Amino acid sequence: MQYRKLGNLDFKVSALGFGCMRLPTTDNEPESDNINEIDAINMIRYAIDNGVNYIDTAYPYHKGASETVTGKALKDGYRDRVKLATKSPMMHIKTAEQYNKYLDEQLKKLQTEHIDFYLFHALNHSRWEIVQNEDLLYAAEQAQKAGKIGYICFSFHDKYDVFEQIINGYDKWTLCQIQYNYMDINFQAGAKGLKLAASKGIGVTVMEPLRGGKLANPPLMLKKIMNELGYTDTPSNLALQWLWIQPEVSVVLSGMHTIKQVKENLISAESSSIGKFTDKEYKIIDSIREFYGSRKSIRCTGCSYCKPCKMGIDIPYVLNLYSQCLIYDYYLDGQRLYAMFVPPEKQTNNCIQCKECEAKCPQGIKISELMPEIHRKFGR
Repeated sequence: MQYRKLGNLDFKVSALGFGCMRLPTTDNEPESDNINEIDAINMIRYAIDNGVNYIDTAYPYHKGASETVTGKALKDGYRDRVKLATKSPMMHIKTAEQYNKYLDEQLKKLQTEHIDFYLFHALNHSRWEIVQNEDLLYAAEQAQKAGKIGYICFSFHDKYDVFEQIINGYDKWTLCQIQYNYMDINFQAGAKGLKLAASKGIGVTVMEPLRGGKLANPPLMLKKIMNELGYTDTPSNLALQWLWIQPEVSVVLSGMHTIKQVKENLISAESSSIGKFTDKEYKIIDSIREFYGSRKSIRCTGCSYCKPCKMGIDIPYVLNLYSQCLIYDYYLDGQRLYAMFVPPEKQTNNCIQCKECEAKCPQGIKISELMPEIHRKFGR
């Protein structure tokens, strides 16, 4: 296993981290709480036995079951061999009292007295306001003093300018977690956010390195293009190595579903190196971007002129979510994110077809026609 610098900490982290969001399930439903505990525990322990020293989970993963199974996997001495990260469920937290309540519950589920990296989960503009207005950073510092958590961190899902506000809004961040891959260099925090965090000595863990598996399983036409360009390795290894060549990336998290994926990713991590990429590989990445860029998508630029919606729908967010699914022809991630980040009262089936947003949209998008279509695809 290769190890990398983790921000300003006197600790080196494995290039590959184990993300416990897509553990094997008995019903083959990726988000199910019916985790196959025997397989999941064996996979986590196999990864640790082969050098992985960073385990990442969160309160809502597998409908609340991930932390429990992760805690079981880290028994028998495995907890002492890793840094454990989980996340304060900001989708449920409005007060410091709730912050402490969930933290205590998570410690019990994980069967530990101490969480090394405790992240405010999926910070965006509105959740950052809650963190500030309710003094949740003070609550985190008190938990830190009590020995319940080691480092105060956050994961992020919003625009770059919000990321900049958050990372500059507190001088004790140790680590941040961002979505980043070769298709998302300008999405959310993106490459600018990665470099900003690193410049401040903040460790960066990368989630969705394969965009929920989409970059690991490209369409047949794209596989043919890659073969014609002389690329014979796996698409997933290409995506992982692209991340590992960047010195600002501390650890790449992979949500592995099978022991085969664990073994493949361990081999990839062992061969990783900063700056190790060929001209041919860069050319292949460019061809993949060109391929996906030519596919059908929605022309939303995220200007937010359509806001506010009188029904509270975050129109740019749902349009972007749907557009990404059109490009990659993959809707499971869209369904998951829609359920996780869009409350029922703000989902697109609440659109009243007033068309005020359409009158403001500089791109001329037929938003009222897309709202019911999006809910048909994502609603459950």
